[in-house]
Amino acid sequence: MHIHILGICGTFMGSLAVLAKALGHHVTGSDANVYPPMSTQLEAQGISLMQGYLPEHLTPAPDLVVIGNALSRGNPAVEHVLNKGLPYVSGPQWLADHVLQGRWVLGVAGTHGKTTTTSMLAWVLEHAGMSPGFLIGGVPQNFGISARLGDTPFFVVEADEYDSAFFDKRSKFVHYRPRTAILNNLEFDHADIFPDLPAIERQFHHLVRTIPGEGLIIHPESEQAIARVLEMGCWTPVQTTGGTGQWQARLLAEDGSRFEVLFEGSAQGIVEWSLTGQHNVANALATLAAARHVGVTAAQGIAALAAFQGVKRRMEKVAEPNGISLYDDFAHHPTAIATTLDGLRKRVGDAPIIAIIEPRSNSMKLGAHRDGLPDSVLQADQVLWYAPPNLGWDIAATAAACRVPALVCDSLEAIIEQVKAKAQPGTQVVIMSNGGFGGLHGKLAEALK
Repeated sequence: MHIHILGICGTFMGSLAVLAKALGHHVTGSDANVYPPMSTQLEAQGISLMQGYLPEHLTPAPDLVVIGNALSRGNPAVEHVLNKGLPYVSGPQWLADHVLQGRWVLGVAGTHGKTTTTSMLAWVLEHAGMSPGFLIGGVPQNFGISARLGDTPFFVVEADEYDSAFFDKRSKFVHYRPRTAILNNLEFDHADIFPDLPAIERQFHHLVRTIPGEGLIIHPESEQAIARVLEMGCWTPVQTTGGTGQWQARLLAEDGSRFEVLFEGSAQGIVEWSLTGQHNVANALATLAAARHVGVTAAQGIAALAAFQGVKRRMEKVAEPNGISLYDDFAHHPTAIATTLDGLRKRVGDAPIIAIIEPRSNSMKLGAHRDGLPDSVLQADQVLWYAPPNLGWDIAATAAACRVPALVCDSLEAIIEQVKAKAQPGTQVVIMSNGGFGGLHGKLAEALK
């Protein structure tokens, strides 16, 4: 079957393409922006990519068109599909029908940490010899690929609350029907499709409705929004993490690189790993709980975490020109920015930290998070805010409200000049964006040589 994927370079749709190819389909795709790591991964898989959404990309007509949620009515390719009566489906629906059917699905949902926790969980199962299939919205370093079919009953999926397609406004995760579900945390996000936090809580409730009574829900005991979700109705056993939860961590290093795991008050072992930050400690506890549900002991899980290498674009060190460390990070929400910088600060002590932030997500562009941004960067010594053309709110006012030195730059060249002027050996530079940021990472590394 010839499947053409519209929006193929999105992390979810690119992963879908990998699975479709593994099922033996002829897969092609198009996207407005073809950029790594997804473009590189797809080309390595022999999947041909086309730039833009031209109707001629769909000639001769494919057997099925999978339409990504970034596309809407008025898009030339979408209009062509509808006018010609071509068969089409959303990505989550295709995944549910052709990959997840009949499998033990472990889903990881939440505002933050989905990609890292899904990667962690897939790796823990892999390390325990369970060879899971997985679909992850990023590229885990342990696997080097964002998706695989797997040939066992287990499938680990990043369960996103974003909508499925222009013709299906349900959250993606409603399609997945997980047996084991991690609800990591819940904050307001995706301001382009959700009016407020209760609207997102309602979608999480819809997810909870699909989890079987013989399944398991795992969540941090301190998350009020998740507590409200479960109060709407819960038919599944629950395990809690953190604070007074059933799964707890006792920090043995302030930066979270070493901690003891306790389950129901009993010590399970000590995690020593390359990751840092309280958020990753929390991700690890949820991972161990989920893995235990499918038969992986805590000791096996702890051994696996020691060998977990993280995810591309999640505090990934991409270069170190002249002793200046450059990191690529996906953070695009005030909480994620704050926790990422806090983890780095605890790791590097007094070393200077420069944060470079591109407000690129739909919520960022709409200014939904702007009130939380000044306090999110307190652990940095210097912040460079990128002002893209046509940003609909006053980023200069955000910079002025920061309690650490902050500048607004309207070009990549201006950012590079600022970093060149301020960075010295030992400086930590974190580039935060959920896109390619115009190749800033490579340009900066070259400029600092």
